[in-house]
Amino acid sequence: MTSFRIQIEGQAADVEADSETSLFAAMTRAGMAWPVSCRNGTCRTCLARLLQGEVRYEIPWPGLSAEEKEAGYCLPCVARPVGDVVIARA
Repeated sequence: MTSFRIQIEGQAADVEADSETSLFAAMTRAGMAWPVSCRNGTCRTCLARLLQGEVRYEIPWPGLSAEEKEAGYCLPCVARPVGDVVIARA
C-alpha cells in the first residue's frame, strides 16, 4: 500500500496516510484536531480547501456541489489521498 503526506496549511507537522484512509482518520490518528460531525460526507462540517494534490471518494458524490469541487474544496472525513496533499480550513 502506498503512503502519502497530508499537510495542513499553517502547521509545521504533516501526517502520513495510505490511499485507503480518509484524510480525517489520518489526522485524528496523528493527534491533529479537525472539525467533523457526520463522518459520511453530508454535513460539511469538515469542509476544507484542497491547495495541492488530489483526493478520491468511495461514495458516488459527497456533499459538495460541482462548483465547489471545481473550486478545490474537499470533505476530509471521506476524502482519500491520491498523492501528497495540502489542505486548509475553508
